[in-house]
Amino acid sequence: MRWDGQKLGTDDTDALPGLTLAGLVRSVRTPEFAGVTFHEVTCRSALNKVPEASRMPFRWTVNPTRGCLHACTYCFARPTHEYLDLGAGRDFETQIVVKTNVVDVLRAELGRRSWAREHVALGTNTDPYQRVEGRYRFMPGIIEALAGSGTPLSILTKGTLLRRDLPLLAEAARAVPVGIGVSLAVGDESLQQAVEPGTPTPRARLDLIRAVREAGLPCGVMVAPVLPWLTDDRAQLDALLRDLADAGATGVTVLPLHLRGPVKPLFLAWLREHAPALVPRYEELYGRGAYAPREYVRWLDERVRPLLVRHGFADSSGHRTRRDGPAGEGTYPAGSLASGLLTVHEPTVAAAQPVLF
Repeated sequence: MRWDGQKLGTDDTDALPGLTLAGLVRSVRTPEFAGVTFHEVTCRSALNKVPEASRMPFRWTVNPTRGCLHACTYCFARPTHEYLDLGAGRDFETQIVVKTNVVDVLRAELGRRSWAREHVALGTNTDPYQRVEGRYRFMPGIIEALAGSGTPLSILTKGTLLRRDLPLLAEAARAVPVGIGVSLAVGDESLQQAVEPGTPTPRARLDLIRAVREAGLPCGVMVAPVLPWLTDDRAQLDALLRDLADAGATGVTVLPLHLRGPVKPLFLAWLREHAPALVPRYEELYGRGAYAPREYVRWLDERVRPLLVRHGFADSSGHRTRRDGPAGEGTYPAGSLASGLLTVHEPTVAAAQPVLF
């Protein structure tokens, strides 16, 4: 089927039984995305406000889509699909909500007199450069709208499609602060393909970091999540940080895995298939909640700190530095630094307060 000609209403047979989405225009399937349904909606708002209680270093986000084709088993955003009466498992990967008017709505919101031009972050819930962006092309309009209104922005992604917009981002950076972050936590390609089956390979993401730097933009890297007993080996971390330094990354933040709500049983099911011997260890480590115990966080911190120093991401006292300039510049999001090299990951705004359409 082609995308055109699928003008469908709410009784569309391609939609999930009983699915009701505010503003649903049509649901689309195409051979290009086998097994995936895109639910096109019109949204009432593009800017989502982060709760004041959040420790996130930004107050506003934009999410042009909900659900993610990256299909990362550990993804912290999976529970947000339940706010749409969809599942956090397979539905999150195959039932993608697309806000078709997000650019127009964003322009209108940014044009209000009340808009204070605060920092806006993209990629805090689902990846803005997942593969479907190649079809809908939201990001050029979003970048132009933000930069044109004088609004600082940052982008976090695993998607190499960001390379398409590097000239536009470089131009935007001449008008407003722009932060680019690449998420790369699994350096072993076989493990990466198993746990993040829809994402570009580690090599492709290292090439993306190089391209961002060649475009004259800073590029921080989120080594997140670190998976206990899978990616927290000293040699693995050392090799990954070496590759990131060689690619030109300007900063690194390391965060341990957390398993919130329905993500925990999903990840444990993945472990039973791929690493069954680790299931009891994970059940013990995450038995009391979503976050790794402080003992593990401290252990990982002690392991990571000297490696960050070795590869130029921290000074001898353990404070993070930008590898090619003053400390505090070029991180994700732009201009922000966490209180320490290693922190327990805070739930995102979408998880804490769903502002969907």
